[in-house]
Order: sequence, then C-alpha cells, then structure tokens
Amino acid sequence: MKLLALAGLAVSLAFTAAGFWIPAKALVAQQLLEHAWAQERAGSGDAKPWPWADTSPIARLEIPSVGRDWIVLSGASGRNLAFAPSHMNGSALPGERGVTVIAGHRDTHFSVLAGVATGDEIVLERGDGSTVRYWITGTEIVDSTHAALKLDADLPMLVLVTCYPFDALTAGGPLRYVVTAVEAT
Repeated sequence: MKLLALAGLAVSLAFTAAGFWIPAKALVAQQLLEHAWAQERAGSGDAKPWPWADTSPIARLEIPSVGRDWIVLSGASGRNLAFAPSHMNGSALPGERGVTVIAGHRDTHFSVLAGVATGDEIVLERGDGSTVRYWITGTEIVDSTHAALKLDADLPMLVLVTCYPFDALTAGGPLRYVVTAVEAT
C-alpha cells in the first residue's frame, strides 16, 4: 500500500512539474532574450539568445495598457513560440509597409490579449532603436480552418494572433484570437 501511495505521489509531482514547465521556460527564455536584444541593439546583428538557437530577436513588443513587454523572435515555429512571441515569416517586418504578424501562446506570453481593447496602444521597438506606435482597431475570434490573414496593406499594420479560448483545457483547436492595430499617425 505504501508503494502505491509513493507511486501516486510521484505521478502527481510529475504532472505538476509538467504544468509549470512551459511557463517556466518562457520566463527564463525572456531573460536570455533580453541579453540577446541588448546585443542586437548594440549592433552585433543576428544575436543568438543561446548557442544552439536558430532564431534571433527582431523587436521588442510592448502593450502599456496591460503592463507587459516581450522580445519578439524571428520565425514563428512551434519551437520559437515556446520561448517568446514570434514574427511570422512572409509578413512585413515591424514598421514596414504591409501587415506584420506576431504570434504567441495563449497560456503564456499572449494570455494578456484577453485584456486589450480598441484604442489601446502597442509599441514596437526595432533593432535600430526606432519605435513604431500602433492603435488597436479591433479584436475578433476567427476559425483558422475557414479564414486566412490578409497580408497586403498600404499602411503599416500589426496583427497579434493567439489560440482561443484563453482558458481551454486542451491546446490546438481551430479558433484564433486576432488583435488588429494600425500605425499611429
């Protein structure tokens, strides 16, 4: 009976540790990314947050209304999204003409998107130190199996995307929470 209780305790501890793994990894990664971002800003170019990284920081994203900011990685692969919000390949670079798409996990970095509203400001700092300010023009929930992001626009736009609902028990459903913002003029 004692062995069964110990086995149950071990399984419980393993599940608890697994539940904290992704948030802990995301938190530690942001510290390493801060260092890489400082190198990027100092002009080192393509600064790697850790030696084996196949990505580098390209921007700092800040949403003042929710009191959060993050380093943004290039390339929105599943591996990169585990560490930080990531820029979608094929979309415009931050501050350039067109639509910049940044994705993040709903249960770590982009959980705060549930608290943003139309009119809130988003600030993107680029590697050269310049900043681009955006105003949120809307939020919507879309079914990714029936909708596609439009990447053509005459003005710089920013789209933040995360899975939805925010409190889902399982990941990977088709719904996405989309925040759209236009460059402040």
